Amino acid sequence: MYIKRYTIAAFILMALVGAFVYTYVTTETTTIDFFGVPLPALSIAILVIIPVFLLYVASILHFSFYGFLSSMNLRKYEKDYEKIIDSIVEAYLGKKSRSQTFKTERYTLLGTLLENTNLFPIANIIGKTKNEKIDNVLNIIEDIKNGKVVDLKPFDLRIENDLVIQNERNRYKSGELKAEDLLANSTKYADVLKEEVYVDFVKKASLANIEKYKALLTKESLYEVIARVNAKEFKLDLPNDDLISLINKLELSEDDFIKLSRVISQSGMIPEQRMKLFETLSDENEDAVAAYLYTLFDLEVLEHVDEILDNSQADEFQKFKAYRALKGCNKNFSIELFV
Repeated sequence: MYIKRYTIAAFILMALVGAFVYTYVTTETTTIDFFGVPLPALSIAILVIIPVFLLYVASILHFSFYGFLSSMNLRKYEKDYEKIIDSIVEAYLGKKSRSQTFKTERYTLLGTLLENTNLFPIANIIGKTKNEKIDNVLNIIEDIKNGKVVDLKPFDLRIENDLVIQNERNRYKSGELKAEDLLANSTKYADVLKEEVYVDFVKKASLANIEKYKALLTKESLYEVIARVNAKEFKLDLPNDDLISLINKLELSEDDFIKLSRVISQSGMIPEQRMKLFETLSDENEDAVAAYLYTLFDLEVLEHVDEILDNSQADEFQKFKAYRALKGCNKNFSIELFV
């Protein structure tokens, strides 16, 4: 566009210069030798125009060369812009493997930041970006947040991706995906999702099925299993040996063992079985001794309490010793205040 205007202006200038020379300076002609070769006689006005024309040609070549370089640079920016859009999409999707390569310095900086960042929309900006790719991803994220199931296959996300996990969670909650189908597939679903579903699964599953997927056992699912021992609904008949086998699969702290005893106290487990269970656990694991004491106090079996506390170190089980002292003074407090 600008070259066309420049060409028109250049030819008008050459015409004016030639006309001026021919009209007001001279109408004569002359010959010149070009490397020893005499050229035909030309008007001096034309000879004056020739350098101007050559300057025009040189300027056109100059403009074309730098225009080409500018065009190539602009194409780099346009391609990098598209890659930035892809990087934003990947950041919204939380993709772990990102491999965008940028050719411009400014977009390289932005790309590096985005490659090491996860984005999440805090407000509904769908349609405001005026970019189809970004709006499509924002729509998908919004649908997943609202409990809908979407197709994430085109994005090639890993099973550990948060959006993939939530999408599969939506499938499970909607009934599209059955718990046992999810638990049975060792490669298609993330462990965190399987462990979460296993917590629901053990609430009603048979002992055989609980054992089948016990590799997914967590504290939460263990508490659900314990709560079913001799319960009125979905009752589980679990001998202590089987219970201990399940409990030993997890690394429980002193507080975890106490919580375990508390959960058992709310189930239908008979006191003798509960007491024997924690006696066995305390023999195998020092962290379970406090839970055994809690159980004894809760069941009011104080003779065993005295045996343990009297044979303990001075700095051990001080809360339980304080509780025993209060009970000896006929002060009736709940054991829950001391654990």
